[in-house]
Amino acid sequence: MSTERITVGGLEVAPELHAFVRDEALPDSGLDEAAFWSGFEALVAEFAPRNRELLARRDELQTALDEWHTAHPGPVTDQDSYVSLLRELGYLVEEPEDFEITTEGVDDAVALQAGPQLVVPVLNARFAANAANARWGSLYDALYGTDAIDEADGKEKGSSYNATRGAEVIRRARAFLDEHFALAEGSHADVTGYAVEDGALAPALADPAQLVGWRGDPDAPEGVLLVHHGLHVEIQVDREDRIGRDDPAGVKDLLLESAVSTIMDLEDSIATVDAEDKVAAYRNWLRLNQGTLTADVSKGGETFTRHLEEDRLYDGPRGQVVLPGRSLLFVRQVGHLMTTDAVLHEGQEIPEGVLDAVVTALCALVDIQGRSELANSRTGSMYAVKPKMHGPDEVRFTDDLFAAVEDLLGLGRGAIKLGIMDEERRTSANLKACIHAARGRVAFINTGFLDRTGDELHTSMLGGAMIRKGDMKSTAWIQAYEDQNVDIGLACGFRGKAQIGKGMWAMPDEMAAMLEQKVGHPQAGASCAWVPSPTAATLHALHYHQVDVAARQQELAAGGRRTTLEQLLTVPIADAPDWSNEDRTAEIENNLQGILGYVKRWVDDGVGCSKVPDIHGTALMEDRATCRISSQHVANWLRHGVVSAEEVEAAFRRMADVVDEQQGGDGYVPMAPAYDGQAFGAAHDLVFEGLAQPSGYTEPILHRRRRARKAEL
Repeated sequence: MSTERITVGGLEVAPELHAFVRDEALPDSGLDEAAFWSGFEALVAEFAPRNRELLARRDELQTALDEWHTAHPGPVTDQDSYVSLLRELGYLVEEPEDFEITTEGVDDAVALQAGPQLVVPVLNARFAANAANARWGSLYDALYGTDAIDEADGKEKGSSYNATRGAEVIRRARAFLDEHFALAEGSHADVTGYAVEDGALAPALADPAQLVGWRGDPDAPEGVLLVHHGLHVEIQVDREDRIGRDDPAGVKDLLLESAVSTIMDLEDSIATVDAEDKVAAYRNWLRLNQGTLTADVSKGGETFTRHLEEDRLYDGPRGQVVLPGRSLLFVRQVGHLMTTDAVLHEGQEIPEGVLDAVVTALCALVDIQGRSELANSRTGSMYAVKPKMHGPDEVRFTDDLFAAVEDLLGLGRGAIKLGIMDEERRTSANLKACIHAARGRVAFINTGFLDRTGDELHTSMLGGAMIRKGDMKSTAWIQAYEDQNVDIGLACGFRGKAQIGKGMWAMPDEMAAMLEQKVGHPQAGASCAWVPSPTAATLHALHYHQVDVAARQQELAAGGRRTTLEQLLTVPIADAPDWSNEDRTAEIENNLQGILGYVKRWVDDGVGCSKVPDIHGTALMEDRATCRISSQHVANWLRHGVVSAEEVEAAFRRMADVVDEQQGGDGYVPMAPAYDGQAFGAAHDLVFEGLAQPSGYTEPILHRRRRARKAEL
């Protein structure tokens, strides 16, 4: 990275960022360059000190909790006194009177449609384009290419097309049609041809209103578009196709509306540590908003350029039907913790979150103003997800920051919608107040196990040894957390206005298990839930046909709150644990292997999200949240003597050897035998310096080590 800077007023801007703003983001926006930088400087001058005050408040509360837990070691025995303490400290605030959010101009994909949501690293143009195009996915491909269909009884995938497996795919697809798009008589499996007669499907649907449109000659359509639970399905017909020619009805595929929305990630799934990285991420986000993002893709020995898909056009009973060809895009900005040297103000690094707020909105301006070649929002909105906020004051800060950005860019109030990630304990405990603090722009809340547990560990770090990581999912607090998030969202009027989301399915190769288990998310009232791939999105879309989320939300809302604050605040400290040596070793090795496997790619290769084999070889889609929970757990056990430093040091080396074996190959730099590289050092620091990390976050160490690694290259 260049050390030269461009001085603009009181700002010193990295030249690559200055050039990006001047040459790529500002042109045709109607904004004056000098006025933009002047306004940016004023915004930084206002919000940087407030940002620092919020971080100081985090430290103040953590210090008070550390002191209390030191004086009251072990499991909390007097929950009422503990909750009273949290109120006295200001950790808990008064819950506001009942209210409903007033967010306006929300796209249907957010307000009305329940469906899968992708999260992808925006730094990777190929992944980003693929995810944007994942609004529609082939059910035939998703079933055939995954373990959703087993390989028994002649159904092996093999290296060429297996007609037996293909027949099972078609049987499953016809069963799906019969279940959700029933015919007035008979089965889709017996249909020999589809047609549209007088605006109705022939053979007739039991519910004729499910026909939305068709492509091609209505007597022999190329595609028949149906809808169920707000999600569209296209029966694709081609009697010349290698699949369709053997199908009695000529059906070659079912195209499912799949990833209704996608989060383009600037945070946990990418490694951006300097201006060079930030500009690369901003450029992809800009091109997504322009509708011009492309990526060269090599597949099956061929190379081609992937473009963003056009919208889909159909004839319909009442005229032309236009459906989005791409997923509705959110952008996830960084939290309030980190600063960046991409811009200095009065010689100090500015908050990275402030930079993200301004530049991502500037990049979205082309879409908001209607200049995009392929529109993202149909309502002139931008959707920003803000992670790692602690409590309502930090949400209010973000609301104020977004309002200032709207003023800077000439946008109407509320044009920038806000997604609140309910992943920090102080936010969960004050969720209603957090939503109230941004009630005019909230469009999304969600839950997530990894970061939420990481904060649970750090908050009560000094209280005692925590239960094993795998046991966390069966604790009272996490069930209360999951239920409360939905209940409060519904009580605050999210139905028809905003998304309520659930967490990631982390095993991209385990689709059969996902089909069995992830239906629990729409059943829990979630209108979206995270999936790790476009294929997973298509398969998870089946769950939203099984569950009427709108009806489920109505049912849950009528029942009121199901949990108490006391349940949510149950600290997961182990009560008289009797872990065997085998248990302790397994826990430590599992955590350390996960940390090393992820950190190796983050620090050495700048890859923030990838499939990382766990200790058993199962591929997991990991991001930075994995490091937080795992490193905090080991740090906790070290602090309370469950394991010794010598045991951890030895396990680190054993697990480094495992990771070297798993990831080794051309160009791979092993951690063993020296164990002195930046990646190993980062993993080591995350554990042995874990108690001192703010809220247990991993960013300070990872950024420092990645920058050092880049300097070595």
